[in-house]
Amino acid sequence: MERPKVIFLDAVGTLFGVKGSVGEIYSQIAQEFEVEVSPEALNTAFKQSFAASPPPIFPDGQDDLSQHEFDWWQKIVYNTFESAGVISEFADFSAFFGELYIHFGTGEPWLVYPDVLSSLNKWQEQGIQLGVISNFDSRIYSVLQSLELSSYFTSITISTQAGFAKPDPKIFAMALAKHHCPPGAAWHIGDSVKEDYQGAKAAGLRGIWINREQAAKPEPEEASPSPDPEEEETLSQ
Repeated sequence: MERPKVIFLDAVGTLFGVKGSVGEIYSQIAQEFEVEVSPEALNTAFKQSFAASPPPIFPDGQDDLSQHEFDWWQKIVYNTFESAGVISEFADFSAFFGELYIHFGTGEPWLVYPDVLSSLNKWQEQGIQLGVISNFDSRIYSVLQSLELSSYFTSITISTQAGFAKPDPKIFAMALAKHHCPPGAAWHIGDSVKEDYQGAKAAGLRGIWINREQAAKPEPEEASPSPDPEEEETLSQ
Protein backbone atom coordinates (compact mmCIF):
# COMPACT_ATOMS: atom_id res chain seq x y z
CA MET A 1 0.00 0.00 0.00
CA GLU A 2 1.43 3.33 -1.09
CA ARG A 3 2.01 5.82 1.70
CA PRO A 4 -0.71 8.51 1.75
CA LYS A 5 0.01 12.18 1.20
CA VAL A 6 -2.50 13.14 3.90
CA ILE A 7 -4.08 11.32 6.83
CA PHE A 8 -7.27 12.88 8.17
CA LEU A 9 -8.59 11.97 11.58
CA ASP A 10 -11.90 12.35 13.33
CA ALA A 11 -11.74 14.13 16.70
CA VAL A 12 -14.08 12.90 19.46
CA GLY A 13 -13.85 9.13 19.80
CA THR A 14 -10.71 8.94 17.68
CA LEU A 15 -8.13 11.42 18.97
CA PHE A 16 -9.71 12.03 22.35
CA GLY A 17 -12.72 10.97 24.36
CA VAL A 18 -14.69 12.00 27.42
CA LYS A 19 -13.15 11.18 30.79
CA GLY A 20 -15.55 8.73 32.40
CA SER A 21 -18.78 9.49 30.58
CA VAL A 22 -20.92 12.39 29.42
CA GLY A 23 -23.47 11.45 32.07
CA GLU A 24 -20.89 11.64 34.85
CA ILE A 25 -19.81 15.14 33.85
CA TYR A 26 -23.37 16.37 33.33
CA SER A 27 -24.33 14.93 36.74
CA GLN A 28 -21.35 16.52 38.52
CA ILE A 29 -22.00 19.99 37.14
CA ALA A 30 -25.75 19.64 37.74
CA GLN A 31 -24.96 19.03 41.42
CA GLU A 32 -23.39 22.49 41.55
CA PHE A 33 -26.86 23.77 40.65
CA GLU A 34 -28.50 21.56 43.29
CA VAL A 35 -29.92 19.07 40.81
CA GLU A 36 -29.37 15.41 41.61
CA VAL A 37 -29.59 12.89 38.77
CA SER A 38 -27.72 9.67 38.10
CA PRO A 39 -25.01 9.50 35.42
CA GLU A 40 -26.63 6.35 34.04
CA ALA A 41 -29.96 8.09 33.44
CA LEU A 42 -28.18 11.00 31.77
CA ASN A 43 -26.07 8.75 29.56
CA THR A 44 -29.18 6.99 28.26
CA ALA A 45 -31.05 10.26 27.74
CA PHE A 46 -28.07 11.94 26.08
CA LYS A 47 -27.60 9.17 23.53
CA GLN A 48 -31.26 9.42 22.57
CA SER A 49 -31.23 13.21 22.41
CA PHE A 50 -28.01 13.37 20.42
CA ALA A 51 -29.18 10.73 17.95
CA ALA A 52 -32.44 12.61 17.38
CA SER A 53 -30.75 15.95 16.72
CA PRO A 54 -30.21 17.30 13.19
CA PRO A 55 -26.64 17.53 11.82
CA PRO A 56 -24.65 20.48 13.22
CA ILE A 57 -24.71 22.53 10.04
CA PHE A 58 -25.98 26.08 9.70
CA PRO A 59 -25.80 27.12 6.02
CA ASP A 60 -27.47 30.47 6.66
CA GLY A 61 -25.86 31.22 9.97
CA GLN A 62 -22.14 31.73 9.41
CA ASP A 63 -22.32 35.35 10.61
CA ASP A 64 -23.49 34.19 14.02
CA LEU A 65 -21.92 30.75 14.05
CA SER A 66 -20.97 30.62 17.71
CA GLN A 67 -24.55 31.37 18.74
CA HIS A 68 -25.91 28.68 16.43
CA GLU A 69 -23.47 26.14 17.88
CA PHE A 70 -24.42 27.17 21.41
CA ASP A 71 -28.15 26.89 20.68
CA TRP A 72 -27.71 23.50 18.93
CA TRP A 73 -26.04 22.03 21.98
CA GLN A 74 -28.39 23.72 24.44
CA LYS A 75 -31.36 21.97 22.85
CA ILE A 76 -29.62 18.58 23.10
CA VAL A 77 -28.71 19.12 26.75
CA TYR A 78 -32.17 20.48 27.60
CA ASN A 79 -33.80 17.42 26.01
CA THR A 80 -31.36 15.18 27.90
CA PHE A 81 -32.36 16.53 31.30
CA GLU A 82 -36.02 16.70 30.31
CA SER A 83 -35.94 13.03 29.30
CA ALA A 84 -34.20 12.20 32.60
CA GLY A 85 -37.14 13.85 34.37
CA VAL A 86 -35.28 16.60 36.22
CA ILE A 87 -35.46 19.67 33.97
CA SER A 88 -37.98 21.35 36.33
CA GLU A 89 -35.48 21.13 39.19
CA PHE A 90 -33.18 23.74 37.67
CA ALA A 91 -33.64 27.22 39.08
CA ASP A 92 -31.61 28.59 36.13
CA PHE A 93 -31.01 26.07 33.36
CA SER A 94 -29.37 28.71 31.14
CA ALA A 95 -26.70 29.38 33.74
CA PHE A 96 -26.08 25.66 34.14
CA PHE A 97 -25.78 25.11 30.41
CA GLY A 98 -23.45 28.08 30.00
CA GLU A 99 -21.04 26.57 32.51
CA LEU A 100 -21.33 23.14 30.91
CA TYR A 101 -20.69 24.51 27.43
CA ILE A 102 -17.58 26.38 28.53
CA HIS A 103 -16.31 23.29 30.36
CA PHE A 104 -16.40 21.14 27.22
CA GLY A 105 -14.42 23.79 25.36
CA THR A 106 -11.44 23.19 27.67
CA GLY A 107 -9.14 20.19 27.96
CA GLU A 108 -10.50 19.24 31.39
CA PRO A 109 -13.25 16.76 30.40
CA TRP A 110 -11.22 15.13 27.64
CA LEU A 111 -8.67 12.30 27.55
CA VAL A 112 -6.20 11.76 24.71
CA TYR A 113 -6.16 8.07 23.81
CA PRO A 114 -2.84 6.37 24.64
CA ASP A 115 -2.01 5.40 21.04
CA VAL A 116 -2.52 8.87 19.58
CA LEU A 117 0.74 10.73 20.21
CA SER A 118 2.97 7.89 19.06
CA SER A 119 0.96 7.56 15.85
CA LEU A 120 0.94 11.30 15.13
CA ASN A 121 4.67 11.55 15.75
CA LYS A 122 5.34 8.56 13.50
CA TRP A 123 3.31 10.01 10.65
CA GLN A 124 4.94 13.43 11.02
CA GLU A 125 8.38 11.85 10.88
CA GLN A 126 7.37 10.12 7.65
CA GLY A 127 6.41 13.45 6.12
CA ILE A 128 2.69 12.72 5.98
CA GLN A 129 0.43 15.75 6.29
CA LEU A 130 -2.23 15.54 9.00
CA GLY A 131 -5.69 17.04 9.19
CA VAL A 132 -8.86 16.81 11.24
CA ILE A 133 -12.34 16.27 9.78
CA SER A 134 -14.97 16.46 12.49
CA ASN A 135 -18.64 17.09 13.15
CA PHE A 136 -17.56 18.89 16.32
CA ASP A 137 -18.04 22.66 16.65
CA SER A 138 -15.56 25.52 16.79
CA ARG A 139 -14.60 24.70 20.38
CA ILE A 140 -12.37 22.07 18.78
CA TYR A 141 -9.64 24.67 18.37
CA SER A 142 -9.42 25.41 22.09
CA VAL A 143 -9.73 21.71 22.96
CA LEU A 144 -6.92 20.66 20.62
CA GLN A 145 -4.79 23.51 21.96
CA SER A 146 -5.45 22.50 25.58
CA LEU A 147 -4.64 18.86 24.82
CA GLU A 148 -1.40 19.91 23.05
CA LEU A 149 -2.49 18.38 19.75
CA SER A 150 -2.87 21.52 17.60
CA SER A 151 0.70 21.56 16.31
CA TYR A 152 0.27 18.22 14.55
CA PHE A 153 -2.44 19.38 12.17
CA THR A 154 -2.10 21.62 9.14
CA SER A 155 -5.85 21.69 8.53
CA ILE A 156 -9.02 21.46 10.59
CA THR A 157 -12.34 21.05 8.81
CA ILE A 158 -15.48 21.03 10.95
CA SER A 159 -19.10 20.68 9.93
CA THR A 160 -20.36 23.91 11.48
CA GLN A 161 -17.89 25.97 9.45
CA ALA A 162 -18.02 23.83 6.30
CA GLY A 163 -21.80 23.76 6.08
CA PHE A 164 -21.66 20.01 5.51
CA ALA A 165 -21.41 17.16 8.00
CA LYS A 166 -19.90 13.71 7.65
CA PRO A 167 -20.76 11.43 5.88
CA ASP A 168 -21.47 14.07 3.18
CA PRO A 169 -18.68 13.81 0.58
CA LYS A 170 -18.54 17.60 0.36
CA ILE A 171 -16.84 18.00 3.75
CA PHE A 172 -14.15 15.53 2.69
CA ALA A 173 -13.69 17.42 -0.58
CA MET A 174 -13.24 20.69 1.31
CA ALA A 175 -10.59 19.11 3.54
CA LEU A 176 -8.75 17.62 0.55
CA ALA A 177 -8.68 21.00 -1.19
CA LYS A 178 -6.76 22.50 1.73
CA HIS A 179 -3.95 20.04 1.00
CA HIS A 180 -4.26 20.10 -2.80
CA CYS A 181 -4.65 16.35 -2.48
CA PRO A 182 -6.65 13.97 -4.68
CA PRO A 183 -8.99 11.61 -2.78
CA GLY A 184 -6.97 8.52 -3.69
CA ALA A 185 -3.89 9.89 -1.95
CA ALA A 186 -5.59 10.39 1.42
CA TRP A 187 -6.78 8.28 4.33
CA HIS A 188 -9.42 9.09 6.90
CA ILE A 189 -9.46 7.40 10.31
CA GLY A 190 -12.45 7.54 12.61
CA ASP A 191 -14.60 5.65 15.09
CA SER A 192 -17.91 5.86 13.21
CA VAL A 193 -18.58 3.24 10.57
CA LYS A 194 -21.17 5.44 8.84
CA GLU A 195 -19.63 8.90 9.17
CA ASP A 196 -15.94 8.05 8.96
CA TYR A 197 -15.39 4.74 7.19
CA GLN A 198 -18.32 4.75 4.77
CA GLY A 199 -18.24 8.53 4.37
CA ALA A 200 -14.56 8.54 3.46
CA LYS A 201 -14.95 5.67 1.00
CA ALA A 202 -17.88 7.38 -0.72
CA ALA A 203 -15.70 10.47 -1.13
CA GLY A 204 -12.89 8.43 -2.69
CA LEU A 205 -10.55 8.31 0.32
CA ARG A 206 -9.34 5.16 2.02
CA GLY A 207 -11.51 4.76 5.11
CA ILE A 208 -10.17 3.19 8.28
CA TRP A 209 -12.49 2.37 11.16
CA ILE A 210 -10.99 2.42 14.65
CA ASN A 211 -13.09 0.71 17.31
CA ARG A 212 -12.51 2.52 20.59
CA GLU A 213 -15.20 0.56 22.38
CA GLN A 214 -13.51 -2.82 22.13
CA ALA A 215 -11.95 -4.17 25.32
CA ALA A 216 -8.43 -4.23 23.90
CA LYS A 217 -7.50 -0.77 22.69
CA PRO A 218 -5.89 -0.62 19.24
CA GLU A 219 -2.13 -0.47 19.24
CA PRO A 220 -0.51 2.48 17.43
CA GLU A 221 0.63 0.35 14.48
CA GLU A 222 -2.94 -0.75 13.82
CA ALA A 223 -3.63 2.68 12.39
CA SER A 224 -0.17 3.26 10.96
CA PRO A 225 0.63 4.04 7.32
CA SER A 226 2.25 0.63 6.86
CA PRO A 227 -0.10 -2.05 8.19
CA ASP A 228 0.24 -5.58 6.96
CA PRO A 229 -2.62 -6.92 4.78
CA GLU A 230 -4.34 -8.69 7.67
CA GLU A 231 -4.38 -5.53 9.84
CA GLU A 232 -5.56 -3.50 6.88
CA GLU A 233 -8.49 -5.82 6.25
CA THR A 234 -9.46 -5.86 9.91
CA LEU A 235 -9.39 -2.07 10.24
CA SER A 236 -11.43 -1.59 7.08
CA GLN A 237 -14.37 -3.79 8.09
